[in-house]
Amino acid sequence: MGLGFIIGVFGVLILSHAAYSTIQYRGLLKIMEEEFSGPPMNVILELLLGFVFCIWAALTVTGNFLSIHPDSEENRIVSLSANLDFMIFNHRAKAFPLEIDMKLKH
Repeated sequence: MGLGFIIGVFGVLILSHAAYSTIQYRGLLKIMEEEFSGPPMNVILELLLGFVFCIWAALTVTGNFLSIHPDSEENRIVSLSANLDFMIFNHRAKAFPLEIDMKLKH
């Protein structure tokens, strides 16, 4: 587990705490019989901080990019045989006519 993964878990925990705080705040407003106009500023700051942590973790935890160039030796090409069992001709395109002679009307 690297630093990026730990930051990501911490970001998810912060987002969960912000959700719990909002639910608790709405319950408090119901007891006080006040109208909910939005979450408090500290919950909004928690959301932004948790979002930044999760985005940072998502960008750093991923593995290395692999080459997509066809001439690259790193490519692992998986090819199917030319067996007709894998070819499907029974699909929705059979509902369309073979020749479409549509003319634009002005």
